[in-house]
Amino acid sequence: MLTGCSDTGAGGDQLQVVEDPERASAAPSPATAEEPAGRVVPADSDVTDLAAADGTLAAALAGEDAVQLHDLDEPEADPRTVPLPGEADSLRTIDGTIVATMPDAGAFARIDVATGKAEVVDVDGAPTGVAADGERTLVALRDAKAVQVLDAHDSPVGTVRDDLYSADDVLVAGGGAVVLDRLRTAVFSLDLADDTIGEGLRAGQGAADATTDEYGRVLVTDARNGALLAFDTDPLLLRQRQPVPGGAYGVAYDAKRHVAWVTLTERNEVVGYDVRGGQPEEKFRLPTVRQPDSVTVDERTSQVIIGSAAEEGIQVITP
Repeated sequence: MLTGCSDTGAGGDQLQVVEDPERASAAPSPATAEEPAGRVVPADSDVTDLAAADGTLAAALAGEDAVQLHDLDEPEADPRTVPLPGEADSLRTIDGTIVATMPDAGAFARIDVATGKAEVVDVDGAPTGVAADGERTLVALRDAKAVQVLDAHDSPVGTVRDDLYSADDVLVAGGGAVVLDRLRTAVFSLDLADDTIGEGLRAGQGAADATTDEYGRVLVTDARNGALLAFDTDPLLLRQRQPVPGGAYGVAYDAKRHVAWVTLTERNEVVGYDVRGGQPEEKFRLPTVRQPDSVTVDERTSQVIIGSAAEEGIQVITP
């Protein structure tokens, strides 16, 4: 196992891929050659992220200081708009609530999908990922290269910042917490008792998106090598590596079907893998809208929702 080390200079860091690292981005998509599966709902701009809770889809759109809420039973109906103090960078569902990060505003928001009201929490940094750990909230602060720990009242009680190039996301699974460092293309375990970084493992050559599954693992897409990686968190171990050619980027998990969905931006496809066994098994492969950078799952119905980053709307699929 590789571990993080204090020397972050070129040649002294076993987890650094190149001397001047850059975050992996989605491979550009060609024009669509097949009709997208399911239904496509128009969007006013590029979709930057999606999350679903209780039959409601939250969509973040480029250039908008708001999140749109769509009723998944009637996705073509006009969405509700939830104003925010900044543009949403990422969306995640936590305990039935949509959480939106707004790095430019130095805040994140918890959105109640029933009322459409947003509770805004200011933080000392640019948040790009949020996770719940019991009553605590963990916030990844990309530019601060740190993870901030908030108590049940959203007051800061600790900060973990050792050995990170960039704190792009934070996830809790299997009794452990990890931070995704996309510049280093690595994941690191967090010791929240001591506010320190623990073990670190390479996450391919271009770690992109991440989620968790019901087996206590963190799933990460490798956009440069085309793969889906599954990590145990306690201890941090790479359990599976599934080749996914075609521009792997977005990832979401359906706990009802035990399926991890990965978008392929080079092919305008989404592929679903059953991850219950020792190695993922392909179960679905469906055509999508152009530039399918984001994906989420409605846990009630197992509907898969794809967001186009090329202004082709939001795609709702019932596999």
